[in-house]
Amino acid sequence: MSTLTVDDLEFELRLSPRRRSVQITVDRGGELVLIAPEQCSQDIIESFVRSRRMWIFTKLAEKEALRHPAPAKQFVNGEGLRYLGRSYRLLFVEKQDVPVKLTGGRFCLRRRDAARAREDMVAWYTAHGQAWLSARLTRFCARVGVIVEDLRVQDLGYRWGSCGRRGAVNFHWKTILLPPRIIDYILVHELVHIHEPHHTSAFWARLERVLPDYPARKQWLADHGQIETSW
Repeated sequence: MSTLTVDDLEFELRLSPRRRSVQITVDRGGELVLIAPEQCSQDIIESFVRSRRMWIFTKLAEKEALRHPAPAKQFVNGEGLRYLGRSYRLLFVEKQDVPVKLTGGRFCLRRRDAARAREDMVAWYTAHGQAWLSARLTRFCARVGVIVEDLRVQDLGYRWGSCGRRGAVNFHWKTILLPPRIIDYILVHELVHIHEPHHTSAFWARLERVLPDYPARKQWLADHGQIETSW
């Protein structure tokens, strides 16, 4: 395995004849991987690394946070709960016809169900995520040129979404906590995978045709996604 050290950062270096640009990834364990074209000079690589230092340290901090999860939500009055990028305060109520309701700018939960507040909130997010994503799916399928036979919202661990070979797409229930323009990026990303299974230049070109500003959305998700949806 080849390694490269730039200032105080050490990378596993992978050179590929098929790469056209330099890319940095942070593995789940926090290891830094740098992928570059075979003929790329060290000066260019080091310049790229230094231009991405803030992003690298942000990602490393996120990985560290995942290894030491934030305290679980307490589900007390005033707790902030996100939905479509906005934060809503939690309010326990004595009487309500359903366990969870978003009304008057607050998430209202029945007090008698307090012991299962997290489960009820996840169920609410899952149901509303299914409805919201299904509506957006109708808009983007035609633009991407695909047919989706099944859409499911569930817990996908570290992944925001996944795509099956037969036009089935899956999304993490936490997706619905993000701002709509970021959810659209995740949605279109998975739809494009129906055409292009891997992150090749053809994949990114097809994605760009649907979302010309996808790099900014992708960057926002990398920088803020895990933090915004911490539970």
